[in-house]
This record gives sequence, structure tokens and C-alpha cells, in this order.
Amino acid sequence: MNYPNKLYTCAALAILITGCKVGKEYVRPAATLPAEYRAAQQSADSTSAATLSTKAFFNDDALQQLIDSANTKNYDLLIAMKNIEEADQSLREAKVNFLPEMGLNIQANTNRPSKNSLNGLSMGQFFSSSTIQDYNAALNVSWEIGLWGKLSRMKGKALSEYLQTQEASKLIRSKLVSSVATGYYNLLMLDEQLRIARRTVALNDSTLQMTKLQWDAGLTTILAVQQAEAQKLSSEQLVPTLQQGISIQENALSQLTGTLPGSVYRVKKLNEISPAVQIPTGYPVALLNNRADVKASEYALRTANESVGIAQASMYPTLNITAQGGLNSFKASNWFNIPGSLFGMVAGSVTQPIFQRRLLKTKFEIAKLEREKSVLQFRQTVLLAVTEVADALTKSTRLKEQLVSAEHRVSTLRSAIKNADMLYKSGMATYLEVILAQGSLLQSELELSDLKRQRLAADVELYTALGGGINP
Repeated sequence: MNYPNKLYTCAALAILITGCKVGKEYVRPAATLPAEYRAAQQSADSTSAATLSTKAFFNDDALQQLIDSANTKNYDLLIAMKNIEEADQSLREAKVNFLPEMGLNIQANTNRPSKNSLNGLSMGQFFSSSTIQDYNAALNVSWEIGLWGKLSRMKGKALSEYLQTQEASKLIRSKLVSSVATGYYNLLMLDEQLRIARRTVALNDSTLQMTKLQWDAGLTTILAVQQAEAQKLSSEQLVPTLQQGISIQENALSQLTGTLPGSVYRVKKLNEISPAVQIPTGYPVALLNNRADVKASEYALRTANESVGIAQASMYPTLNITAQGGLNSFKASNWFNIPGSLFGMVAGSVTQPIFQRRLLKTKFEIAKLEREKSVLQFRQTVLLAVTEVADALTKSTRLKEQLVSAEHRVSTLRSAIKNADMLYKSGMATYLEVILAQGSLLQSELELSDLKRQRLAADVELYTALGGGINP
């Protein structure tokens, strides 16, 4: 068989062996999912709030500006984008793994052996000069044939890692939207509570002035004046506490949006933002495609599956083809004398690991265990996603009920305040009844504002639990 036929035979054999891919192809593991979410108030359909953009879900322009700033300036998100770029570079490298390596080597050597050495005595018999010169310019090529699907597995692993970093950035974006929206609603609650505190201070001051007039007229005791003043001071103490909370919340939002600490623009009041009447949840199976953490976990599983194939292929023979060609001469003047200085070499080798103290076998077994762990982590992530949606649905439902009771209580206490004030002025009620009514109203209004914040936050929690917040 002549040389070309041998080369063709080797190439055909290499292609044939390359088709013998070891390892299992990826199949998504079964994950237990309910037909509908627990606590769902309506029959599920394919519509899910996860498909809504943040602009469609949040109808507050000030909040949307904060979200836009966070999506472009938040440092956690910017770092995640750099991770995507790194993974993209690794993927580019893996895509060309099947190509040969090529390098250029240029050398010029001069050797003068000792005349009393064996090399020196031998050289004197063949060369008139006491030095040996060697000039070499060679192009080196090394090519590993992708046997057993190893190189394609490496490419698949790099692709899964790249896609995983993309999903990780989406997860950061979703959590960022949740944090910004929740912080914004908390800021509106603090604004509302500050207005309540200041209104209560004014009401307490009015009661205190009236009590002082009655004490001057001898209609009440000094104890009534002291109690009224203590009530006013207690309300005044809330004002700087709430102002402190507002500043800290503004600083937190500034940090999330990648800006220096400062005031946060807002126009609407807490009472002017209406929670969603009903948020479509879709079917639980949609979480497999909508939740970034679920998809990232699945890509991690794909990576582990490819690693098993790579570890298994490393236990089989490796075929390498090397070639070298260029110019070589003992004299610089003849270095580029063509074709006299031309040389070339082609070689092929098959390497089969035999005994490496169980190193390759251990790597293979560990890779399989890592794949099994990834399956468990994937199922755990799916379970967590379903649980988070169910929890958010429960919160939303129960907070609606609490809001109805809290609003009715505040309305009743406001009427009680008016009645107590009129009765006190006419002498039919004591100052303690007035103070007690004012204190109860203050506490109830503060609780109502917090429940409204929780209700809005529950909508945000459900939106992001379904996988929303990824699209601006």
C-alpha cells in the first residue's frame, strides 16, 4: 500500500472512531410538578405574569426609572455581564478544539566541543572547522483527532457553562427588580407613616392646648396636662425615627441603582398605588422555562453530564498526528537554499492509558457522582420555585383579608376620635379616653400603611417567583 492510501485509510479510520461517542446524551430528569399551584384563586391557564415586562407590570414612572438605572448601573449585574463575556471566550476556544495546533520555530545554534572530548575528536575527522553550526526554521503541526466524542463533549460543556452564566445574570436582574420595587414601596410607606406621625403630633398639640385651658379654668388636674404632653412627645419621637428610616432606605435604593447616596424621586403616595386585582400564574410546568434559577440549574446539570463523557473518553485511546517541515542547514549561507535545505516529517501515534494508579477511573466515578448531585439540585430548585409561588399566593390572599379589617378599624377609630373630642369638650368624657383613642388611631394607621406595603410587596414577590423581572 502506497503512502497516500495509507493516509486515506488512517483518516477514514479516525472518522469512523470519532462517531463512536461515549457517554449518555442529556435528557431532562423528571421533576414532580403539581397541576395547579396551591392557594390559586382561579383555574390555571397558560398565561403567566412572568412574560410581562417590568414596564407593563409596574405602572409607576418613578419606580420604572429606578429599575432602568439598576439594570444599567448595578455593579452585581455588571459583574455578571463580565462573567458572560468570560464564558463566551471559553466557548469560542472550545468551538475550534478540533483544529490542529500550529507553531513556528526558528533556531540558530553554534557548538564548539572540546578537542579532547569524544565529540571533538569525531568532529575533527569530518569537519575542518572546530565549531558546529545548525540553522533551523520549522513549522510544527499537532492534531488530536476527536475520538469517542471527547472534543464535542468539551464544546457542549463550554456551551452549557456559557448559557448558565446568561441565566445567572437574568436571576440577578430578577432579584434586583424585586429589591428595587420592594425598597421603593417601603420608602412610600415611610413617607406615609411620617405624614401620619406629623398629623398625630398636630392632633396631640390641639388636645394639649385644650387641656391646659381647662386646667387654667380649674376644670381638670395637672395630671391631665402631663398625660396630654407625654402623648404629644411620644408622637414627636416618631418623626426623627421615620426620617432616619427614609434616609437609610433612600441610600439603599441609591446603592442598588449604582448611584451615590441621595434623595430618591417619587411622586405618588402609597395610597395612590393600587395592588393587582389578580396576577395570572399559568401552569407550574412553565417554571421550567420562565425561572432563571431553574434554567441555570439545568444548564449546570448539562455541564455535569458532558463532564462524565469527557472523563469516560479520557480512559480510551488518543490519536495524535504530528507534522514538521521547514529549512535546515549547517551553514547560514545555505539556509535558504531550496530545495536542498527542505525537510519534512509526519508521524501518528495512539496512546492508551493503562495504569495511572486509578486516576482516570476515579475522575470518571466522581464525574458521575457530580451528575447525580446536579440532578438532585435541579429537582430541589424546581421544588423551591413551586413553593415560592405558593407562598406568594398565600400572602397575597391573606393580606387582602387583613387589609379589609385594618381599614375598617381605622375608619372606626377616626369616628371615635371625633366623638371623644366632642364629649371631652362637653365634659362627658375624660382626658384618658381622648388620649387612648388618639394612641389607638396612630398605631392602627401605622399598621395599615405597613399592610399596604406588604400587599404591594406580595405582588412583587409573586411576579418574580413566577420568573418575571427579566425583561425591561
